Amino acid sequence: MGRRSRKRVSHEIAPPPPPEAPRSVMPPPAPPRTATYTSRREDAPPAPWAPFPLTELCILLSIILLGGGFLFASGDRRAVMIGGGFVLVTLSAGELSFREHFAGYRSHTSLLAGLTAVVVAIPPYVAGVDQGVILPFALVMGAIAFVVLRRAFVRRSGGVGFRT
Repeated sequence: MGRRSRKRVSHEIAPPPPPEAPRSVMPPPAPPRTATYTSRREDAPPAPWAPFPLTELCILLSIILLGGGFLFASGDRRAVMIGGGFVLVTLSAGELSFREHFAGYRSHTSLLAGLTAVVVAIPPYVAGVDQGVILPFALVMGAIAFVVLRRAFVRRSGGVGFRT
């Protein structure tokens, strides 16, 4: 055997390797983000039924109801299809905007305040109260809701008044 192929033996004892730090189950917390005026898609709040696209299917069904009601139906069926389409799209869009607003993802203050005014105005209208009384009442309630919703979004978003 040649010189190169022989193993060299060290007579020194190697120090033991340093002990490994214990691994934690949880990943380290992410550093806090600074407040920005733009929202990122990955920051969007997931729905409680997350893998199932319930909101999108409701909006699709409302489009079908509205299209069918306007184009093909007549009489009472037309009114029911159009009314059902409007109610369904209002509920699904309201749920999405409510979820995004209170997660601090995007501000939907005006939309939610308007929905509050409409919801507050419906019972007196059905009860037969004069519309001259309902309109100022609904506007005041919408303005109060606007202020409350705006403050809630600023708290949730880290100090930003609106996001796009």
